[in-house]
Amino acid sequence: MTDTSEADPLDAGGGATTATLARPGPAWEIPSSTGGAGAGVVPAAAPPAPAGSGRGATATIAAFVVMALAGFVVAGTLRSRSTPTPSTPPFVAAPARPSAGATPAPAAPSAGATANSALSSTDIATIAAKVNKGVVNINTELGLEGGRAAGTGMVLTSSGEVLTNNHVILGSTKITVTVVDTGRTYTAHVVGTAPSEDVAVLQLEGASGLKTVNTATATVALGDPVVATGNAGGRGGTPAVVAGAVVALGQAITATDENGGNPQRLTDLIQIDAPIEAGDSGGPLANRAGDVIGMNSAAEVSGSRFRATSTSGFAIPIAKAMSIVRQIESGKESSTIHIGLPAFLGVQMAASTGGRGTVPASPGALIAGVEKGTPAAAIGLAAGDTITSVAGRAVASSAQLTAALQSIDPGTQVAIGWTDSSGASRTARATLIAGPAD
Repeated sequence: MTDTSEADPLDAGGGATTATLARPGPAWEIPSSTGGAGAGVVPAAAPPAPAGSGRGATATIAAFVVMALAGFVVAGTLRSRSTPTPSTPPFVAAPARPSAGATPAPAAPSAGATANSALSSTDIATIAAKVNKGVVNINTELGLEGGRAAGTGMVLTSSGEVLTNNHVILGSTKITVTVVDTGRTYTAHVVGTAPSEDVAVLQLEGASGLKTVNTATATVALGDPVVATGNAGGRGGTPAVVAGAVVALGQAITATDENGGNPQRLTDLIQIDAPIEAGDSGGPLANRAGDVIGMNSAAEVSGSRFRATSTSGFAIPIAKAMSIVRQIESGKESSTIHIGLPAFLGVQMAASTGGRGTVPASPGALIAGVEKGTPAAAIGLAAGDTITSVAGRAVASSAQLTAALQSIDPGTQVAIGWTDSSGASRTARATLIAGPAD
């Protein structure tokens, strides 16, 4: 979690290589609350987004994949085209106005908060050793984008159920998880996700006898000392450790793209004065007893685009995360809870300001591109075509296309209606496949 000070290939030679997002959406940009020149981080512009997933709007706006020569950080997750070990810190969203009932951070820490936050190096090591027994390092392959990502997770059951941030596994086509305590690596599949809350649950295949994290039941208070651990920089091995104190409760942040569009809001967060780094997302925030009080999810940064520095972190309260876990475990899908992988058609929608899709000449969802080897390619859909119906349901926009696919399971054969670029009406049946994690 400390700066590795290695050269960033994105900023080498005095000129930055443009990092291109594979999908438009919130880049989890969190400008420094202090503002000023160089505060915050603005990612590169994004080309059109694949909107062939059967999930809701969050699936189309919450893709943070970067096709760059080196690692690119998104909300504490490392995503790269090559080996995931960059020095770039996380892009995160600025603290917005606190939620109703929130406890804001004081202008300066009180004497009591400062005293309560003190932890000796021995305390920190003891806490980290306890919590890391239930920590895993997560690595994903982003098949459609040709990239990789890295993050952290927490073991919830001895049989290998793992909690992490949704953005850690977003867009993944393969997930591997290494248990820190044993060094053993497992293939994992997605049990379910809550994209709007940035929570995901994984299951390690063939796992048993794993040690788990302990979740805290005690109330979190301002000034409480905390320790955060995680797969900083995607380096793997023993998690990196930072310590600090709780400086605010009930915080809200807004994640946006570089133009301020496609906002995704996370609320009721714990803010700490410890520097959360790329790859820490999904990792534990522990109290003095070594019990998990939150899941590290974002960081506030300041500085230049490629040399930004994390100044504080944000974590989802563990009670809130576990409430979502229980909803996912129930297997009941809803507008906010997604079970398993989404159904996938394989089309990219034409982008517009706000990321909701360009309005074609006639009602429908205008296609900007088609992924090879997908159902869309199999039935002959092509860039310039406009999808007008799915399973007999009229589609007037890309948002409606997403909504039409949302309740359809992978493996289902559905009728797709479209108008091709010449103006001819066409219909074909496509068997939807399981798409990248959403």
